[in-house]
Amino acid sequence: MFIPNSFREERIEQLHVLIQAQPLGLLITHGARGLQASPVPFLVYPEEGEYGVLRAHLARANPHWQELDGDSECLVMFQGDNGYVTPSWYPGKAETHRAVPTWNYIAVEVRGTPSVIQDATWLRRQLEDLTHSHEEIRLQPWSLNDAPADYVADLMKAIVGIEIPIKSIEGTWKMSQNKTVTDRSGVIDGMRDENDPHRNFMLADQVESRHQKGC
Repeated sequence: MFIPNSFREERIEQLHVLIQAQPLGLLITHGARGLQASPVPFLVYPEEGEYGVLRAHLARANPHWQELDGDSECLVMFQGDNGYVTPSWYPGKAETHRAVPTWNYIAVEVRGTPSVIQDATWLRRQLEDLTHSHEEIRLQPWSLNDAPADYVADLMKAIVGIEIPIKSIEGTWKMSQNKTVTDRSGVIDGMRDENDPHRNFMLADQVESRHQKGC
């Protein structure tokens, strides 16, 4: 992934936060069957290894898992908030007209060597951890124990686990950092304009956060 220095994010904890907030990663491999990609909800375990470990599962019916041989590297892409930026939001446009449309976005790229795990205890924990990570905010969280044991056992036979010790991780937060303070403020105001067809409140918060931090 090409990352200009002005957009680069190197803080590991910040990269982990993005994965936790946007866990659906695109698992990409290139093996004997050529390029393959599968959208998969991942969990990151920051405390394990140098950069953390990713864990997930795939349907056994998905042939992609057969490419995860423990020898070949894979790529996992996580996408955060993103959206169109019109030059009409730049106050500087009125003076120079030297402005074009662009796209602001957040992305994190993870590389590592994946292993397939079929151990029932490991799979059970992965399902419990994944469920808990999303259900814990509910007033009455659902847990794996709420489903019949035989039903869960049958489902577990239909999946395989994936574990990826993170070898490298990098991120880009393209939030108009290459623009003047005035133009960045214009982007924030434009994204927060309820009457603007390209309004994007969540992305505006991200641009403002980077704007305030000077990064």
